[in-house]
Amino acid sequence: MTTPMEFDAETAARFAALALANVEREYPHKLDHVMRSDADVRSPRALHPAFHGSFDWHSCVHMHWLLARVRRLHPALPVCADIEHTFDRHFAPAAIAAEVEYLRPAEAQAFERTYGWAWFLKLADELARSDDAAARRWSAALAPLAAALVSRYLDYLPRARYPWRYGLHANSAFALSFALDYARGRGLPALEVLCSAKARGWFGADRDAPAGWEPSGADFLSPALIEAELMRRLEPGPAYADWLARFLPAFVLRSPAELFDPVLVDDRSDGHIVHLDGLNLSRAWCLRGIASSLPQGDPRIAVAEDAARAHLDAGFEGLASDDYVGAHWLATFATLALTAGRSDC
Repeated sequence: MTTPMEFDAETAARFAALALANVEREYPHKLDHVMRSDADVRSPRALHPAFHGSFDWHSCVHMHWLLARVRRLHPALPVCADIEHTFDRHFAPAAIAAEVEYLRPAEAQAFERTYGWAWFLKLADELARSDDAAARRWSAALAPLAAALVSRYLDYLPRARYPWRYGLHANSAFALSFALDYARGRGLPALEVLCSAKARGWFGADRDAPAGWEPSGADFLSPALIEAELMRRLEPGPAYADWLARFLPAFVLRSPAELFDPVLVDDRSDGHIVHLDGLNLSRAWCLRGIASSLPQGDPRIAVAEDAARAHLDAGFEGLASDDYVGAHWLATFATLALTAGRSDC
């Protein structure tokens, strides 16, 4: 498979078809569900009328984000009609109201914290970037759930003394990146100030990241690069260049090699090992973002771009597999990588 370096129409249409099939596929399904009695034994579709497909709640949310991005960036594609029909069903006010209601019990307070929260705000932000009547209708429908998750960020972050630094779902830098984008895009100063303060408090003074220890066996995020992806939002221009020099001092030397060489994936039928395909794609996303944020002429730009290209090639090998443990989510990370650094994204 030839690896595209941009999110062209052919790639967008292929990913959209994959996402449309996934968001309607209820089984197999991995629920994040606390049961208080026999009455709580219900199907994924009954529990989550909006986001019951794609194996788990957060994957279903970010597959919807992929569809929203396809519709915004390639509105002339024929598949956009199918996307709109899907959104009309899944974003119906009653469906979103049920998702909000699911969050109310005390046992659901940590539901999808913080990975699913971040992806939902990413979806809401994406829809808000399209200024057409349908997108405004869907944004209005999603608003109560977005407000509920913003409230959860505002409640949780002040109580979170220490960050999660590993390469899995609860990674704090990932959670702050999308929440900060949403806060800035939607004009939410309380969330922006809190996310910015947490990011600087947790990561601002970091030095000499132990990136040579990467990857762990089930990472789909690079702890070092996702932190750098977050901090580029907070330290513009020369300040970011200086922060990166302290954090990854041998970046320009492409060192440590473990961070710049794509990882190998030995079994794409294993739901944990296949995370490493996602790691290749998320590294490409972060590396392209880093390159776009360094000052013109910085020699690390070429290093980042070359490494991103190699990681994209490796990640697209994983996309060639149709095994569901990867197929239900990898295209979203490829889309992040292919749209990284775009001024309209």
